[in-house]
Amino acid sequence: MPKKGGKHAEMGKEMQAQCKRAKVEEACSPSVLNFENPDSLFGSLISPIKQEMFFREYWEQKPLLVQRSDPLLAAYYRSLFQLSDLKELCSQGLYYGRDINICRCVNGKKKVLNKEGKVNYMQLKKDFDQKKATIQFHQPQRFKEELWKIQEKLECYFGSLVGSNVYITPQGSQGLPPHYDDVEVFILQLEGEKHWRLYKPTVHLAREYNVESEDRIGNPTHEFILKPGDLLYFPRGTIHQADTPLGISCSTHVTISTYQNNSWGDFLLDAIPGLVFDSAKEDVVLRTSIPRQLLMQVDTADSTKKLSSLLRRLADHLENTRELRSSDMKKDFIMNRLPPCLGCDSDPLTPGGKLPKIDSKIRLQFRDHAIITVEPDQENSVSIMKLPSYAWGGVGSAKYVKTHMMGTDDDTPSEEGASQTHGLRFPLSYLDALKQIWSSSTVHVKELNLISDEEKENLALSLWTECLIEVM
Repeated sequence: MPKKGGKHAEMGKEMQAQCKRAKVEEACSPSVLNFENPDSLFGSLISPIKQEMFFREYWEQKPLLVQRSDPLLAAYYRSLFQLSDLKELCSQGLYYGRDINICRCVNGKKKVLNKEGKVNYMQLKKDFDQKKATIQFHQPQRFKEELWKIQEKLECYFGSLVGSNVYITPQGSQGLPPHYDDVEVFILQLEGEKHWRLYKPTVHLAREYNVESEDRIGNPTHEFILKPGDLLYFPRGTIHQADTPLGISCSTHVTISTYQNNSWGDFLLDAIPGLVFDSAKEDVVLRTSIPRQLLMQVDTADSTKKLSSLLRRLADHLENTRELRSSDMKKDFIMNRLPPCLGCDSDPLTPGGKLPKIDSKIRLQFRDHAIITVEPDQENSVSIMKLPSYAWGGVGSAKYVKTHMMGTDDDTPSEEGASQTHGLRFPLSYLDALKQIWSSSTVHVKELNLISDEEKENLALSLWTECLIEVM
């Protein structure tokens, strides 16, 4: 196991100061997570740190450690996932690689100890006890409803997919070598204790996972012990490693991650094609031919200058653009995110009650799960997208959750899946009315920004039929 960077009790001065600040702000013990809405959930997750302070001082900038001593919160975290949960889950049919990895850090390298096929609990426990192997459990929200609720609310809060992994490490062992990730990381310590060391990034806000050698990363910038109920956040690119100290039976924590491929660069890659598509309709310069044999040339310096001037023209078009057509990122998000955890309450998923009329007052249901989009490849149309119908409620919802963040062997969407991504499509003239419904707590049908009463009623009825609105 790699050498420790210092005594466990020693922390960086910066981390000590921030923990002291957290304790000063904390007038009383932090409460259990608040699921009232996405904002309240995130606020309770990082409590007592205020959200404004978090995004001003920590987000994408530096780690945050919140150490707590509330037994209620520690007990709640422990209920999210425990080592004892694995026995029951193994009986449901878990597979090595897909659901579980067994690994250990040996001489600064990750050694994978996976078997083939289904996971046998007794063998798993044997590897854990005798080989000091770390159990990495993929996407536990597929089996744990409370984690489903947490991640669904966080996806609404961030507007980005949220995944998770559980790590269970026996005493005196380390599962992974020093490395950095391409995601924003929130760690909840569930049971036992974990010794953490964080290091200065070699790649700030990294776009990919990478292992770093001990001789390159230097001394830790932060070092501490996480205990049940504690929370740790660090930005993507932060080099880190963790081990379970001797004398602790085991450590269990869940890593909740988000903002993978969700940068301005990713958004530009998604939005620029639509901007070019629209701008070329109006700007003849963008429709002129590229030079002869440009694609065959090695030296393209002159063409690079021309391209720079065209990009400046695009920037001018962008400032006068009413709608930025970003579709692929939106489609990926809406098709792969978690649905609300409705339990047995499926009433919101069935059209019922009064039909919307011109004098009706309506409101959007599941606002956080409805996205309005204007697509470059759909002439003069706007879509309101929601999760596929099979994702909502009952058994179908459970099946949908069990594929969340797991990927597929075939990335090509089925014909049914492809049609689902468009949602309900309307003429582009309906865009303002759709925005009006989306942004208002309630709105009268007669006040919708459409020309005729017939259009207003038709829009309301279409949304009501798909359970996107309810009549007040």
